[in-house]
Amino acid sequence: MVSVPPLVAGIELGGTKIVCLLARGPDDIEDRVQLPTTRPDETLAAIETVLDGWGRFDALGIASFGPISIDHASADYGHVTSTPKPHWAGTDVAKRLAARYEVPTGFHTDVVGAALAEARWGAAKGLKDVAYATVGTGIGVGLIAGGVPVDGLTHSEFGHLRPQRLSGDDWMGICPFHGSCLEGLAAGPAIGARAGCRGEEIGADDPVWDPIAHVLGQLCHTLVLTGVPRRIVMGGGVMVGNDHLFPRIRAAMVQSLAGYIALPEIAEPGFVVPPALGGNAGPLGAIVLGGQALEGQLKAFTAS
Repeated sequence: MVSVPPLVAGIELGGTKIVCLLARGPDDIEDRVQLPTTRPDETLAAIETVLDGWGRFDALGIASFGPISIDHASADYGHVTSTPKPHWAGTDVAKRLAARYEVPTGFHTDVVGAALAEARWGAAKGLKDVAYATVGTGIGVGLIAGGVPVDGLTHSEFGHLRPQRLSGDDWMGICPFHGSCLEGLAAGPAIGARAGCRGEEIGADDPVWDPIAHVLGQLCHTLVLTGVPRRIVMGGGVMVGNDHLFPRIRAAMVQSLAGYIALPEIAEPGFVVPPALGGNAGPLGAIVLGGQALEGQLKAFTAS
């Protein structure tokens, strides 16, 4: 007898939009609703309207932009913390929704969610050691080792590393915390500010992409040196529709590593790849997080 996967409500809370997904997996999606990310109270109320309309579900997963508090023992668990997004710092997300729906609730970053989804169903299927990097409104990385997120004091924040700059590039960057960190140099708003136009208006041969590819190669260099990923999946609004970036980022990574990690697969096209789940990587990651929360509760119940 084949068991039916649980029905999970997944919320991908992004910097500019939210995707609400009611699904059992990528091939069994019952509903998908997209909402704008506005002020916290307005946004959370809109999410609750969607979830209320769905009625009963077995678990809830939330994959959120960060930084967020993921320590269950912390008083601010489930909150967005020191985000540069106006009005959102200190917002309770997970506790509020978990209390309202009284189902097992998983909560992590949007990039960890996407990494879990791509490892289960997508471009890294079958691999337990994966990095998922999103390059969009912000830059973030989810690291999965042995099938679980790499967490400790908090989640990773690779988007705020300070990269080595391309020779001659002294643009100051736009991160309100660090100026010329990865996010301040290569996220969507940074590219628009540097180019003076929207990213989708920039041609593939525009020289503005040279420093972007360089610093994203620096990000991949750093991820390789963690020793974790057997594949790096790169998604987000900047990467979508800009396939020309992938070979340039790979080349920048390999040049930066300078032969230090002598593994041939790192230079192969299959090492740094686009997501197979497309725009559903994050929402399906929330589905995985909800399913894991349910599984953990069932295991705890069985063991008691």
